[in-house]
Amino acid sequence: MSDDHNTEGGVGDTFISHLVELRNRVMKASIAVIIVFLCLMPWAGNIYDWLAMPMMLALPAGSKMIATGVITPFLIPVKVTLLLAFLIALPVVLYQAWAFIAPGLYTHEKRLIAPLVISSSLLFIIGVAFCYFFVFGVIFKFINEFAPKSISVAPDIESYFGFVMTLFIAFGMTFEVPIVVIVLVRMGIVTVEKLKEMRPYIIVGAFVIAAVVTPPDIMSQLLLAVPLCLLFEVGLILAPMFARATQAPEEETV
Repeated sequence: MSDDHNTEGGVGDTFISHLVELRNRVMKASIAVIIVFLCLMPWAGNIYDWLAMPMMLALPAGSKMIATGVITPFLIPVKVTLLLAFLIALPVVLYQAWAFIAPGLYTHEKRLIAPLVISSSLLFIIGVAFCYFFVFGVIFKFINEFAPKSISVAPDIESYFGFVMTLFIAFGMTFEVPIVVIVLVRMGIVTVEKLKEMRPYIIVGAFVIAAVVTPPDIMSQLLLAVPLCLLFEVGLILAPMFARATQAPEEETV
């Protein structure tokens, strides 16, 4: 009876220790984000101006955005600054996540997780950068040229923030396609050969997604659909290499 009690107590203590460790890791990651956020706050207005630059360049000279809410001119720059702080502190956040899960992983599992965490983060940031530096210029130029001359284009800053965040997420997730392919193949859910057979459907799906997410001009749709298709092909090339590099010892002997 005492042995069972000790076993249950040991399991309970282990679970509580994991919760405490998780809390500490989350707190450290949050503190890193908050510190960066506080350091950036004096330049919150400049950061939003930087985010709005692609739209401002597409608008006629002298045009400005508008704010319809009472606290919107303060709230939206704060949100943008917080998101930027999270991106800057992302290495610390990822390190804390890695430090929490690494002790429970086997060596071959560490070879699987670490590259995926790092590469997926980099790919997401690259997708956001691609959207900001290339896609926004095309989209906002099209919108401004398509607008009737009788309309004065003055975007609301809250609507603009929601729009660019949607596109950031769409392009960030698009650039995660190689990771998705690699994980599906490595976990044995689907084979590379099967994915190659599905290539025509995936290409059609890419253009459908692009048509739904982006404005209705062909260039914007191509800027999302073409990278999605190309990154799918990259995933097909890398998946077998990654599977071999992260084999468990028992898999290697089979």
